[in-house]
Amino acid sequence: MGDLETALRGSLWAEALDETEMLAVVNESFERRLAVGGYAVRCGEPADQWIGVIEGLVKMSLSKPDGRVSTLTGVTAGGWAGEGSLLTPGVWRYDGVAVRETRLACVPRSTFERLVSTSLAFNRFLLGQINARLSLFIGLAEFDRLLGPDARVARCLASLFDPTLYPHAGNFVQLSQEEVGLLAAVSRQRANQALHALENAGLLKVTFGGVTVFDLPGLRRYA
Repeated sequence: MGDLETALRGSLWAEALDETEMLAVVNESFERRLAVGGYAVRCGEPADQWIGVIEGLVKMSLSKPDGRVSTLTGVTAGGWAGEGSLLTPGVWRYDGVAVRETRLACVPRSTFERLVSTSLAFNRFLLGQINARLSLFIGLAEFDRLLGPDARVARCLASLFDPTLYPHAGNFVQLSQEEVGLLAAVSRQRANQALHALENAGLLKVTFGGVTVFDLPGLRRYA
């Protein structure tokens, strides 16, 4: 899905930069390739890169020593993550794990900090990004505590179509039933049941290799 420069220039935040700034970002950034299970970011390690998904899927999650895992969200192609951790010096507070083979665009901390210090338009983008992320996590906390498995799957899928966080989503997302289960914190079998229930409700269609959404507001309201 294109090269690193194409991915960087196609990002929403690139619209905030002039050509000189954009060229500097392109020259300073680099690409990483992850196998399934590879770490995009690892809890406790220095937060030194802003990461964007060129292609693939990264699951952001928290894990406990006893093996329990709490999934926060997934980042699909076109999405960026880690800005909150880069705004203050420190370490990653969560894991980012590739659910399938994934290509990442990596903007070094020094580049990110320079943009924050010099570009008002970039800061406006970040405010919108952080606000969208906050709304996402408030919603995730709500449906994790109050909703059943079918509704959790519905809201999880709906969250992947936020135009600010995932501008390239369209109405199709490339997800297997197992991946849906990982993101919604349900088993693959339970994710399959939920997807069929949502399909029968006319909200989406499960197709080979992914899910096509017909009624995004319906997914967001599903209870």
